[in-house]
Amino acid sequence: MDVRLTDEQRALRDSAAHVVSSLAPRTVRELDDLERAAKLDAAVEASGWRELRTAGDDGMPLASAVEAALIAEDLGRGPADASFLGPTLAAELRRLAAAPPASSPETVALLPDLSAPATTAADGTSPSLAIAIDARWASSALVLVAAPGGYLLGEVTADDAVPTVDITRPVALVDPAAAVPVPQQERTITAEDLTRWASLGLAMTCADLVGAMRGAVQLACEYAMTRRQFGATIGSFQAIQHRLADAFASMEGSRSIALHAAWAVDASSADDSMAAAAGAKAYCARAGRAVCEAAIQVHGGIGNTWECMAHLYLRRSLLSGDILGGVGASLARVLGHRGIGSGHGLC
Repeated sequence: MDVRLTDEQRALRDSAAHVVSSLAPRTVRELDDLERAAKLDAAVEASGWRELRTAGDDGMPLASAVEAALIAEDLGRGPADASFLGPTLAAELRRLAAAPPASSPETVALLPDLSAPATTAADGTSPSLAIAIDARWASSALVLVAAPGGYLLGEVTADDAVPTVDITRPVALVDPAAAVPVPQQERTITAEDLTRWASLGLAMTCADLVGAMRGAVQLACEYAMTRRQFGATIGSFQAIQHRLADAFASMEGSRSIALHAAWAVDASSADDSMAAAAGAKAYCARAGRAVCEAAIQVHGGIGNTWECMAHLYLRRSLLSGDILGGVGASLARVLGHRGIGSGHGLC
C-alpha cells in the first residue's frame, strides 16, 4: 500500500475541508439554523461526493474507497450535519445490483441494533422495524430482499427523520415489509458482494471516527491554550499535556489503520478487506470514545454543558462506533478470519 495521497486526493480533501469550515455548525445553537444546513447539503450535493461509489461505464465505482473515506473524515471533523455515509452506501448497493442511480435522495436501512442491513425474506417476512441512517433530506431507504442466489434491492419510504444519540445525523424508522422492488436491477447481490459492501461501510465509519477525534482534539487544544487557571493557561499543565498527547497519538493511529481499511476495500479480496475493516473498526471505535471523552474532561465543568461542542463529537463517535458492528463484533470478525474462536473449537 502506498500511503501517499495523489494530487487529486489532496485536492478532494482540501475541497471537503473548505466546505466544512465554511458551512458546518460552529456552535451547538447553529444546528437549529435550517438555512445554513440547507446550504451545506446543497454544497455536498453539488460536489458529487455522494456519487463517488456510483458505477462508471465499466461497472466499477467512479472513485475508490480512499476518496470516500477522505470526505467522511472531514465531515466528521465538522461535525457536519449533512448526510454522506447513508447515500454512499446506498449508491454502492445500486452499483452491486447494476441498478440505475437513485432519482431522489436515498439512504440505507439497518437492523435496529445497526449491525447489518435490514433484510426481507423471500416469503415476505421481515423485521417489524428498521433504522434508516443519515435520514436528513432522504426520501427513501434501501433494504435487501432475499432471492435465489443472494439478494435484490427494495426501497421503502423514509419520513420524519428524528434525532438520535448523534444529533448531527438524524435517523428515520421504516417498515421493511413495505419495501417495493427497485426497478431495472440486472444482477443479484451475492454474499461476497455484501461482505465487500460491509467492508466499505466499516471503513467509512472508521474515517468518520477519525474526523470526530480530529475535531475533538482541535477543540480541546484551543480551549487549553485560552483557559487560564492559577495565572497560567491550562495547556501549560503537564497533566493536560499528557492527556492531549495521548489523544493525539490515538487519533493518528486510528487514521493509519482507517486508511488501510479503505484501501483494502478495492485492493483486497472480500474476506481480507473485511478483516482489515473489522480490525480498524475495533481500534477506531474504542479510540474514538476515549479521545472524545478526554476532550470533555479537558474542558472541565463546561465540557458537560449543552453549549460546549465537545458532546457533539462524543455523540457522533458513539453512533459511528455502532454502525455495522462495534468493538466486540469487529474483534469477533477478525478472530474468525484468523481461525480463532469458539466456532473453531479454540475457546
